[in-house]
Amino acid sequence: MSSLSRELVFLILQFLEEEKFKESVHRLEQESGFFFNLKYFEEKALAGEWDEVEKYLSGFTKVDDNRYSMKIFFEIRKQKYLEALDKNDRAKAVEILVKDLKVFSTFNEDLYKEITQLLTLENFRENEQLSKYGDTKSARSIMLVELKKLIEANPLFRDKLAFPTLKQSRLRTLINQSLNWQHQLCKNPRPNPDIKTLFIDHSCSPSNGGRAPTPVNLPVAAVAKPSTYVPLGIHGGPFPVPPVAAAANPNALAGWMVNANPSSSIQSSVVAASSLSVQPNQVSIMKHPRTPSHALGMIDYQSPDHEQLKKRMRSSQSIDEATYPIPPQQASMSLDDLPRTVACTMHQGSTVTSMDFHPSHHTLLAVGCADGEITLWEIGLRERVVSKPFKIWNLSTCSVLLQATVAKDSPISVSCVAWCPDGNLFGVSFTKHLIHLYTYQGSNELCQLLEIEAHVGGVNDLAFSHPNKQLCIVTCGDDKLIKVWDLSGRKLFQFEGHDAPVYSICPHQKENIQFIFSTAVDGKIKAWLYDNVGSRVDYDAPGQWCTTMLYSADGSRLFSCGTSKDGDSYLVEWNESEGAIRRNYIGFRKKSAGIVQFDTTRNRFLAAGEDNQIKFWDMDNIDMLTSTEAEGGLSSLPRLRFNKQGNLLVVTTADNGLKVLANSDGLRALRAMEARSYETSRATTEMKVSSSAVVTSISPVISKVERIERSSPARPTSILNGIESVARSIEKFENTSDKAKPWELTEIVDPVRCRAVTMPESTGSASKVARLLYTNSGVGILALGSNGIQKLWKWSRNEQNPNGKATASVVPQHWQPNNGLLMTNDVPENYEEAVPCIALSKNDSYVMSACGGKVSLFNMMNFKVMTTFMPPPPTSTFLAFHPQDNNILAIGMEDSTIQIYNVRVDEVKTKLKGHQKRITGLAYSTTLNILVSSGADAQIIVWNTDSWEKRKSITIQLPAGKVPVGDTRVQFHSDQVRLLVCHETQLAIYDASKMECIRQWVPQDALPSPISCAAYSCNSQLIYASFTDGNIGVFGADSLRLRCRIAPSAYLSPTSPNSQTVYPLVVTAHPQEPNQLAVGLTDGSVKVLEPSESERKWGVPAPIDNGTENGRTAATSSTANNPTPEQLQR
Repeated sequence: MSSLSRELVFLILQFLEEEKFKESVHRLEQESGFFFNLKYFEEKALAGEWDEVEKYLSGFTKVDDNRYSMKIFFEIRKQKYLEALDKNDRAKAVEILVKDLKVFSTFNEDLYKEITQLLTLENFRENEQLSKYGDTKSARSIMLVELKKLIEANPLFRDKLAFPTLKQSRLRTLINQSLNWQHQLCKNPRPNPDIKTLFIDHSCSPSNGGRAPTPVNLPVAAVAKPSTYVPLGIHGGPFPVPPVAAAANPNALAGWMVNANPSSSIQSSVVAASSLSVQPNQVSIMKHPRTPSHALGMIDYQSPDHEQLKKRMRSSQSIDEATYPIPPQQASMSLDDLPRTVACTMHQGSTVTSMDFHPSHHTLLAVGCADGEITLWEIGLRERVVSKPFKIWNLSTCSVLLQATVAKDSPISVSCVAWCPDGNLFGVSFTKHLIHLYTYQGSNELCQLLEIEAHVGGVNDLAFSHPNKQLCIVTCGDDKLIKVWDLSGRKLFQFEGHDAPVYSICPHQKENIQFIFSTAVDGKIKAWLYDNVGSRVDYDAPGQWCTTMLYSADGSRLFSCGTSKDGDSYLVEWNESEGAIRRNYIGFRKKSAGIVQFDTTRNRFLAAGEDNQIKFWDMDNIDMLTSTEAEGGLSSLPRLRFNKQGNLLVVTTADNGLKVLANSDGLRALRAMEARSYETSRATTEMKVSSSAVVTSISPVISKVERIERSSPARPTSILNGIESVARSIEKFENTSDKAKPWELTEIVDPVRCRAVTMPESTGSASKVARLLYTNSGVGILALGSNGIQKLWKWSRNEQNPNGKATASVVPQHWQPNNGLLMTNDVPENYEEAVPCIALSKNDSYVMSACGGKVSLFNMMNFKVMTTFMPPPPTSTFLAFHPQDNNILAIGMEDSTIQIYNVRVDEVKTKLKGHQKRITGLAYSTTLNILVSSGADAQIIVWNTDSWEKRKSITIQLPAGKVPVGDTRVQFHSDQVRLLVCHETQLAIYDASKMECIRQWVPQDALPSPISCAAYSCNSQLIYASFTDGNIGVFGADSLRLRCRIAPSAYLSPTSPNSQTVYPLVVTAHPQEPNQLAVGLTDGSVKVLEPSESERKWGVPAPIDNGTENGRTAATSSTANNPTPEQLQR
């Protein structure tokens, strides 16, 4: 349906609403599917009119359209089922179970069985998960909160939840305007005409009673009607075309297929002749000029209006216009327009394989890596916003081939990351079968939307397109296919015709014509319409190997860049009207060992990465304009990407990092963003920091150090804090005489500056909190005391807390099953000396723990002990589930060994020996296939999880004279490579693949006391560390820079001077909320902490390297790469 027809439906809906045709309004809403009336839906759901609810929904989605739709229908039918049970109407409940809920059993059989078992209960509230079910009215209200979220997140409801803004009685107004116009055309217009019908055009009758004039047919604005795609030709022998005919052909893609003999010598040497035949009546599309207002010829619209349009266009064009037109006059070009100044350097940690800037948030960069990780960088603040390691969302639905690939531990890399045009969706393709689609709404999270096993083998490229005004995903792969998918994962088109793996795709649109260019590794270029006719183009790319095609920003010029198997690189512009090469840019100097990457910007410049540098061209000149090495350190063939404004350019470095290059506009934009960030921080934290203290906040002493580093041949690494200073780039454009105040550490001392909630029945306990965990679902907290008793707190879903997740704004419930049991471990008489340990299964179904005695396995639903094992001696001191098998448990022991235990068969598979004292930490890395262990001997050992052989052993560097005692804890970053090591003397980050220390921080300045515990935030962007004086430090995870100190007075009640200091023994981070943490204290209490509603985050990172905190040398000045013991001594 055309957009005008769609708008007419909205006008009719408004008319029906105004005329009080209530039922007709909602029936038209449902049948058209254009507007989902959430208010009407809510009314019917609250009234329990379930048949009408589902009938109305059916106009917009079906049960199996996508996972959101499935969850919507499930919640409705579940509520209907529970209400029948609540009324003791068993017959009705069975009917609902069989007719309505049975469909979900194919997707989750266990859930269906559990629902079925509710029939056996006298009261379904006896089921633990339904124990909080209230009355029908409140249950429907809670369900509606969930349904609204699902509907808003469902892509099928996008643009259907808001009624367009219309003036009152818009349809009547349009009819009146039409009648007035008709009246003006009357030959004998009468004043105040009496209009009695709308069925025919109005015409005033002649006063003499003569024959009325013939009704006037008013001209109607031409609206293109949908037309079927007509084949432009078939593969056959060469079809020679006379030169005059070829020149006169006013078509673009048609020209590619007709013109078999390009006139240029350069063109003829590179581009092969076409073997496609075209019927004369099929060459019917206008030539493509340099402005994007005309179509690239691909289809023939067989309508009279279009034929007239073609005649008019042909009559106004000369033969000479068949050649590529002269570029429009541009403003004077300057080299300063190119982003060439290094603004900052960011450490990614893994080889970058793909990048893409957000289309409207011009400093938000998506990055894909060789280890499968995807990251979102906020360049303006030089922060990782999101970091997600590769993970198959649902392995059970994958093909046998993919499952076998995963079982072999074959490396899976990101091949492409791409934003959709409006920036609300984010796509990722991988080198093995899969693509992932995320939703992004401006928060710090990417929400999983769709996982598709798109191709057999690698998925080499991914892009978004809009065929028939429907947002779709286009992919290509090693299986030689191009596929088009809708947002529910349904395959719309599959294009076959390449004889080699498809390397890249370039969807594009010219007016209302949609098409896709594709290139294969054999150098073939093909073009496809969204039909099943086959390829419309078959040409050879320069170099006849891997080639990428891109349009200029305005869509008017087409370029390609590629490399031959011999290492020769080609950057060319295509003449679309003839299907030949217009320009062959020169400037590549050496044979490349890989494939050169390129990008375009501002409709004026091209850039390509080669020979450890970035090279620039003016689009209208084949000679290289300039080049830059970006202060050195670039990879041999740098990947690069411009932002949409063209004022920033990000490039890859040889040390798995990124450099951001900027022009003067880009530098000012970065500085302005920093200024806003720190000014906001200053206002909300009441810090007396000038709003200008952003980039120029460098003390004179530090400025000298910076100059020494730049001139010294032995200058240290340029990456400290993970990011290189932007100050050097901006100092050229800023007045260096400005007096800027130093950046200050965010210190939270007053309770109003943070939210804190204490777990009920946790204070006043005689035992300390020895271990603390969030449930993996994020709805509860589990604490293990030094007396061996475990306590569980859960947050209920209600109006205050609609998602039911843990929060510092709502007090949770100390949860116990109806049987009144406690989770009590087997403990010795002198349990104070025991070392408690705990591990939770990934599905939160059971927990294992020990406290000086046997290891107990508890059922989390009823707290019953399912089994016990590993009786002492020796006692267990640390537990860790294998990440891929809940039946395999690594158990650290008091005697310094590690036992790999199979719970199912009650058998120790192997025993690992290497430590000298008890085991204090265990952490798995599925990426590296290793288990890292730490002990009270300050030793860290790496074990191969395939053979359980010891790979490497190191001892952490302690301050001079410090005896290796105390717990050493380890935890992996989300990238599964970086390792956090926590000891009372230090925090350290290691590269676990080499076990080399990257960063190290020792207690000092604002945080001088020993460290009691530390943990990564859920997104691995922060590290929370607790100290024995009650302070909590929040550090940047990449840099170990202290960004916030939470004083004890902010979250602890005042104590008497003679009482013992209460401090956190353990700290843990929420699994989904990066700014939420929980601490277990020495007085037995457990607290959840979050920033205040106004601040939302724990401080801000230091604005530049070598900054100052509180007027003193920054804590990170003691952060060093591989520091010596002397450096660690306080």
